[in-house]
Amino acid sequence: MHRPCTIGDRVSGKMSSREKKSGRQRSRFLDRPGSVANFEPEMKRDNLAVHLAIAFGIALVLYVVAYRAIEGRRTRNGPWEVTFTNSPDGHPKLVVNHPKLGLTNVELIFPDQIISTNSTVTNFPSRLEFRIPRPVPFPLPFGQCIFMDTTFLPGTLTVSMFGHEIEFLPRVIIIDHAEHPWKSGEEIVLDAKSQNKGP
Repeated sequence: MHRPCTIGDRVSGKMSSREKKSGRQRSRFLDRPGSVANFEPEMKRDNLAVHLAIAFGIALVLYVVAYRAIEGRRTRNGPWEVTFTNSPDGHPKLVVNHPKLGLTNVELIFPDQIISTNSTVTNFPSRLEFRIPRPVPFPLPFGQCIFMDTTFLPGTLTVSMFGHEIEFLPRVIIIDHAEHPWKSGEEIVLDAKSQNKGP
């Protein structure tokens, strides 16, 4: 006759045949590919992928916000606006405007030079905005740009025209290495006599 398993038997390490059978079944279940024990590494891999995706999303959002903030600060003042045209007598003329700096219709005239209004290369007037950097030197409707820094607009712009070097800065305009204050509506004459004058 089979004796029931008592608490003392369990404490002493004795197991009934039913418990042994149940233990073997539980061991076989844990060894199966779809068991809880084998599923844990897959869950860890899934959690890692989720964490990486969240980190990437946060980094992307921070990058976009930072880029827009820097780009807005860089471009908020706007570029130099320069119109290449000619006077009624056919002399080349630059008209410089910059609304943010309060500059309007600053004219630079080259009275010793003549340009044709019927040029097949350039139609006058020609208005340019120096917003996007380009490799220098590069040609302009007349003259050429020899330096351009648009890191923070309007930046610095240097042009060479008819033997004169003209540098546009937010604070002043530098003509042949001599500083000249900006004055809206001013007409600056650059003739051969004034060429290369400066300290």
